[in-house]
Amino acid sequence: MDDVIIIGGSFAGLAAALQLGRARRKVTVLDTGLPRNRFAGHSHGLLGHDHKPPLDILAAARQQLTRYPTLKLVNARADSISGAIDNFSVLTGDGESLGARRLILSYGVADQMPDVPGFAESWGTSIVPCPYCDGFEVADQHWGLVWSGPQSHTYVRLYHDWTDTLTVFADGHDIAPDIQADLARRNIPVIDGRIAEIAHHGGHITTVNLESGRNAGVDILFAHPRNKPSASLHESLGLDTVNTPLGIALKVDERRETSMPGIYAAGDVANPAMASVTTAISQGATAGISAQQSMLV
Repeated sequence: MDDVIIIGGSFAGLAAALQLGRARRKVTVLDTGLPRNRFAGHSHGLLGHDHKPPLDILAAARQQLTRYPTLKLVNARADSISGAIDNFSVLTGDGESLGARRLILSYGVADQMPDVPGFAESWGTSIVPCPYCDGFEVADQHWGLVWSGPQSHTYVRLYHDWTDTLTVFADGHDIAPDIQADLARRNIPVIDGRIAEIAHHGGHITTVNLESGRNAGVDILFAHPRNKPSASLHESLGLDTVNTPLGIALKVDERRETSMPGIYAAGDVANPAMASVTTAISQGATAGISAQQSMLV
């Protein structure tokens, strides 16, 4: 039996594995090899790895983990979980049953692309969600923002540190009058009407075509589609969740423990609104250390 099984081997899961491996705990990491940021050409804001392709960073991390003899990285999907603290059982897609005293869920989320031609094809290149991840590279250019709800007003104010040229696409949302007045005061144009198509021209140049026939060009388009956990294991376990503006997240305490003793969660699956590699690594390390300390005798 393992001390810990980690389900999801991207930044959060590998950060947890590193802490546990250094504590000489026996760990298995199950991963399907489909990290959320695989569509991005580069990862930004990660100290020591700024502007490196995310898949290259993960490959280097996996290689570094091979020096810890108690760690095992397995390319497999977790299909089900049963049991309780000190005696969990995980059934993999290969039909193998694995046992562990603790579990860490770090299987991330999947972004739900709107049914708009060109949107999915532009995701990660011409359409991005995070200014901390991609804003510096397109600073002082013409940004577009697809309105997704009241939280978009915060993005408008946030983007000012990167650009003074912003166009808001309402995309069928009714923007409150007081927010409209604030946008007007900031000289931010609002284009009404639903988006019909995204024309991706390569690089960071995007044309937004509306159902009305109107179109508008921007250099980069920011959007925040809803997302959902990449697996449903938490549902079968009955773990507590919280609703966020972008989707469902697992509820955790300050130690990253979920509502079921012995199960921890880290990364986007427990914090989908902050798609940050740095945050995922921090949460993963916390989950790994918390799981290890919970097994002290």
